[in-house]
Amino acid sequence: MPTLSDALRGRDFGFLRMVAAAWGIELTAPDVATALPQLVQGILQAPWREEAFSALPSEAQMALQAILEHEGRMSWALFTRRFGTVRQLGPARREKERPDLHPASPAEVLWYRALIGRAFLNSPGDPEPLEYAYIPDDLLEALRPLASTRESLPGRPATPLECVHPILASDCILDYATTLLAALRMGLPPETLSDRNWLIPPPILFHLLNAAGLVDENGLPRGDATRAFLEAPRAEALAHLARSWMESPFFNELHLLPGLKFEGDWKNDPLRARKAVLKWLTRIPDPRNGWWNLSSLVRAIHEQDPDFQRPAGDYDSWFIRQEKSEEYLRGFDHWDEVDGALVRFIITGPLHWLGILDLASPAPQAAPAAFRFTSWAEALLQGKPPRGLPDETERIRLTSSGQIIVPRLVPRSLRYQLARFCLWGEESPGEYRYRVAPEGLQRASAQGLRPRQFLALLRRYLEPQAIPPSLVQALERWETSGTQAVIESAVLLRVDSPAALEALRKTRAARFILEELSPTIVLLRPGSQEQVRNALQESGFLTDVKNMEDHSIYLS
Repeated sequence: MPTLSDALRGRDFGFLRMVAAAWGIELTAPDVATALPQLVQGILQAPWREEAFSALPSEAQMALQAILEHEGRMSWALFTRRFGTVRQLGPARREKERPDLHPASPAEVLWYRALIGRAFLNSPGDPEPLEYAYIPDDLLEALRPLASTRESLPGRPATPLECVHPILASDCILDYATTLLAALRMGLPPETLSDRNWLIPPPILFHLLNAAGLVDENGLPRGDATRAFLEAPRAEALAHLARSWMESPFFNELHLLPGLKFEGDWKNDPLRARKAVLKWLTRIPDPRNGWWNLSSLVRAIHEQDPDFQRPAGDYDSWFIRQEKSEEYLRGFDHWDEVDGALVRFIITGPLHWLGILDLASPAPQAAPAAFRFTSWAEALLQGKPPRGLPDETERIRLTSSGQIIVPRLVPRSLRYQLARFCLWGEESPGEYRYRVAPEGLQRASAQGLRPRQFLALLRRYLEPQAIPPSLVQALERWETSGTQAVIESAVLLRVDSPAALEALRKTRAARFILEELSPTIVLLRPGSQEQVRNALQESGFLTDVKNMEDHSIYLS
């Protein structure tokens, strides 16, 4: 960072004299060129350390401490928002108003003591230089031990009433991922799974799988990557998802916030925001010790680091609109609706879904009010497999009717393949149900799969006697001859005399006859009841729909 000499360079003689007076230094130089090095030397060599800091007003001490906590620099927008502005005064007005003696803000106190400078500086993660308030380098090391080195706590512990209803983290994201990958492989979009009551919405999970390198640009599972993911132990698979999320510059939590619409070509940096929130979590004292209040953490970030995702504190160029009200959320006044909502989403969303944080609420239907680290958190935050995840050692069960019962801890690679061959049935936290049916086999055939491969899969994971012979026979017949039986709903027309059917065939409604089952019964196209009834009546035959439940029409 710039030195004290850099910070003072370009200032007029009147400004240097005010700084010198604040330090009790008498300038004997006649001009700026000679006064600048004299002032810098006097500040650096004078026995000022203890007295200088303790002599500052308390609010100015807080301002200096805040910059120290930000490693000696803080964005100018954030600094002035918290500690006031530095007025732009010309020499004459400055001499009249004497801001060095009557400062309008804590920022001016530090400014007229040359304890801070203002400059555009490069910083890691910033695409271009940003404007900062900074402590000059040659003052920074001297000032660092003067201010308190204890960081302020990021909020407070949660109260017992805020934690009445715990919402414990789990590894169920692995089961959701298996189902979604199978659906994608079958050509089904994530939205088709939205009725499954998952903790993580399928479209968001899709973005996470994409960030983990499991989905290609066409939205289909990548073969080798998906196979490795599904065959990996659960702990390794979970660590892979967590590591991919923490490192991904593409998983954009801001754009996944519900209730918001994003317009324009501006870009945010999701990786920068995510790392900032994770860094705040490291400031929680002994995170294994209990629940932490969520709102107090959000409030601490709002007060101390509100620009965690905003380059240069820009709150105007991001065009974000509320879906319900259509109101634009521009300006710092809407911080909680955008930036605060993002912090809450990261904590109650990805960090919970990935098994890093437990949540708690004051009531079953209330929003989470607290969080705590799980026993897996330390390993997962380092991208390592955690201990304590179960092994996938359970076995599937088959019934003679073609139903397959799949416990949750069956190998995920097996369930992925079963899902591609079968119709999907009920899903519960403990098991999945599938059914062998022609529709599922036809869908598998479209993916290049054959019944013999399905049988080989079953024989690989089951003893021969566990596979019903009737199921083997049905699969072999289907591969040879296709479907042998069809069960479908139908609309029947029953008449007393074949003459009625002959009359019907001479009308325009004849096109609704699909099949003749007997001289007095025909199969009609569904939904054609009223047209057929009118045609018969025009031909001299009265009819009545006596039983809509069995879709039959009777001649009266």
